[in-house]
Amino acid sequence: MAQKTVLIVYAHQSPGSFNAAVRDVAIEELREQGYRVLVSDLYAMKFRAEATRDDITGDLKNSELFQYGDETMHAWKKGKLSDDIVAEHRKVEEAELIIFQFPLYWFSVPAIMKGWMDRVLTQGFAFSLEQMYDTGIFKDKKAMLSFTTGAIQTMFRPDGINGDINVSLWPIQNGTLHFCGFQVLAPQIFWSPAHCPLTVRTAMLDGWRERLKGLLEEQPLTFAPCELFDLSFKGGFMMWPEVRKEKEALPFGLTTGHHLGKPLPPDNQISAQSTKESGAKADCKK
Repeated sequence: MAQKTVLIVYAHQSPGSFNAAVRDVAIEELREQGYRVLVSDLYAMKFRAEATRDDITGDLKNSELFQYGDETMHAWKKGKLSDDIVAEHRKVEEAELIIFQFPLYWFSVPAIMKGWMDRVLTQGFAFSLEQMYDTGIFKDKKAMLSFTTGAIQTMFRPDGINGDINVSLWPIQNGTLHFCGFQVLAPQIFWSPAHCPLTVRTAMLDGWRERLKGLLEEQPLTFAPCELFDLSFKGGFMMWPEVRKEKEALPFGLTTGHHLGKPLPPDNQISAQSTKESGAKADCKK
C-alpha cells in the first residue's frame, strides 16, 4: 500500500509555543502510524503573504489591467508561477490531508496563513466555477483547522460575548476549504491554553494525540450539496425553489450559512458524528 501524506501548514512565531507543541504531537503520532508528514512552517520560511505581480514570472496576459486571479490562473497553466507557490502546489498535490495549525487572530487565521491561502489556492489549480464545493477539484482530499484561542470556550457560545464559534468558522471552512472541494474534518479547538494550568494543557495534547489515531477515518462536516442549487448565472446560483420550500418545513436551517432565516443547526461547523469529543472540547475555566 502506498504511503499516505499529510501536510501541516503551520503559523506561529515561537518554537516554544503551545501551537508548536500541537504541531509536534501531530508529526510524531502521524509518523508512528506510517504517514509521510510535510510541514510548511510559514514564519520560518518567511513565506510572503502579499498576492502581487511578483507571483508571476515573465509577461502578463493583460499588462494594462492587472487582475490577480486571472493572471495567476494563466501563469499556472503556462508554468509561470513563482517558485514558492509551485513548491506549495506540489505539497498540496501529494497530501491526502492538510492540517492548518495556528492561533486564532481576530476571529480568523494569521495574515501569513491567509496569504498562503490567497496565493497557493490558485484559480484553476484549486477551484473554478465549474468545479467547486462538493464537486471541487480537491474533493478526494481532506482538510481541517487546528487552532488555539485566547478566549475561554464560553465566550464563543451563542450566548457568549464573542458569539457562536460556528459563525466565525463558516467563512474559512465553507468559503475557502469546502469551496475548493476539500472534505472538511471537524476543527480541533484548544480553548485558551495560555490561561490553563499545565495539567490541562497536557490533557489537551493527550486528547489531540488520541484523536489523531483515527483522524483520516472520521466523517467530514456536513455542507449543502451543489445539487440543491441552480448552478447557472441565469439562476443566480440560488437554491431551487422546490428545495427551499421543502427545507422551510424543517425546525433548523440547512447549514450555518444556509439558515433560511431559521435557528442555526447546532454545532454545524465544529462537530461530526465520529469526532473524538475529548480532544476537541478540552477546556479550562478561569
